[in-house]
Amino acid sequence: MTVTPHFTGDASPYGGGDPYADYRTADFPFTHLVDLADRRLGAGVVAANDEFFAERENLLKPEPAEFDPERFGHKGKIMDGWETRRRRGASAAEPHPADEDHDWALVRLGAPGVVRGLVVDTAHFRGNYPQSVSVEGTSLPGSPSPEDLLAPEVKWTTLVPRTAVGGHAANGFAVDAEQRFTHLRVNQHPDGGIARLRVHGEVAPDPAWLAALGTFDLVALENGGEVEDASDRFYSPATNTIAPGRSRKMDDGWETRRRRDKGNDWIRYRLVEQAEIRAVEIDTAYLKGNAAGWAQISVADGEGGEPAELLPRTRLQPDTNHRFVLPVPVRGTHVRIDIFPDGGISRLRLFGSLTEQGAARLTARHVELGG
Repeated sequence: MTVTPHFTGDASPYGGGDPYADYRTADFPFTHLVDLADRRLGAGVVAANDEFFAERENLLKPEPAEFDPERFGHKGKIMDGWETRRRRGASAAEPHPADEDHDWALVRLGAPGVVRGLVVDTAHFRGNYPQSVSVEGTSLPGSPSPEDLLAPEVKWTTLVPRTAVGGHAANGFAVDAEQRFTHLRVNQHPDGGIARLRVHGEVAPDPAWLAALGTFDLVALENGGEVEDASDRFYSPATNTIAPGRSRKMDDGWETRRRRDKGNDWIRYRLVEQAEIRAVEIDTAYLKGNAAGWAQISVADGEGGEPAELLPRTRLQPDTNHRFVLPVPVRGTHVRIDIFPDGGISRLRLFGSLTEQGAARLTARHVELGG
């Protein structure tokens, strides 16, 4: 586990103007990976020992934390994050909390997976952030209750040891634990507030669940699909195209800048494993004047495999879900969509099922990760 860079100490009191003007942040090497704690994937904060000043659910809001200097309630300043009351010692002779005293929150990941990095964001918690944080992970089947997770026999693996953090900062932690996790326990020592939690990593789906589904979306984030590269991410990330559900607004899809050359834009995906694709959906929802004009899809079997045509260059309509049933199943592990000349799509769905070889590899990986 490494932390680079490492922020500590208070931020200056808010002095007016842009509250993010003095926010401390950095480019962390893992933030391009999917957020396993994204609410759109079904993540949630299932329990916390204390949320006196601000609710635990704020931790997983997808948007950056907001700050309103005039917003107060009956309990004090209302913060956009998770904030606990101040801890006290056992007596007047010992007024300070004990070293082991801390607050905790239990987080259910939206998609189980391998955690590669975390961001514990203390935005706007300038003098009321925790002195240090630690994070643990576990993997339990089904839908365990808070009581199940807190049972003494549950094994927790340390992802981030107790580490000092800074106020009003994005505190990043690289994680080196080659295991599959379903839940995290976020600890703040001894108390304070955290605005947001981001858990970046790789989805590790349950092979038994995918086998039971039979035909499913082979490129969906929640099923283990991944965006490997894209020609343009100017207005919105390409990962949006494999997010759960339909797009709800224009920037919930993928939109490129306007091309002034004779080229075209594209996204390359990795499927959950080797599979046979039987049907395709290309959705341009909410892209009315910015939809791609045409799209074509190619498929390759294996890294560096020879690409073959999956869908010929086809006219797209604005704000429309396009469906295509393939005449015969097409086998592959990687897919590329090319749009012409530019614009965007909101979602791509590739329906099919794993091959025998793909299912075997996925099961072996699941066992390797402790699933």
